[in-house]
Amino acid sequence: QVQLVESGGGLVQAGGSLTLSCKISGTPVYINALGWYRQGPGKQRELVAEIGRHESTTYADSVKGRFTISRDGWKNTVDLQMNSLTPEDTAVYYCHVIWGHLDEYDKWGQGTQVTVSS
Repeated sequence: QVQLVESGGGLVQAGGSLTLSCKISGTPVYINALGWYRQGPGKQRELVAEIGRHESTTYADSVKGRFTISRDGWKNTVDLQMNSLTPEDTAVYYCHVIWGHLDEYDKWGQGTQVTVSS
């Protein structure tokens, strides 16, 4: 069974950095995309960054140039390096995986809180 476990969240001052890591277990076959989403207070869940099957990346406009998504196939992890954090980045961050060839499946992690103080 595929499981995602996030780590690395916490409290940081504005301008600081954090790295979130998501460990993927259960060895999903044919991963199509790995992504990080976030949900701020009173807001809908939104895509932050995604890395596709051929290492193509997509970023939300609000994080371009500040956040970097990367994956490690050996460790089965996907990381989100976050720099120049602002209070607007405060949210619960969720890891997400889509896998499958003819049929697609997806799974969410439990989320990790990131709080940026001004």
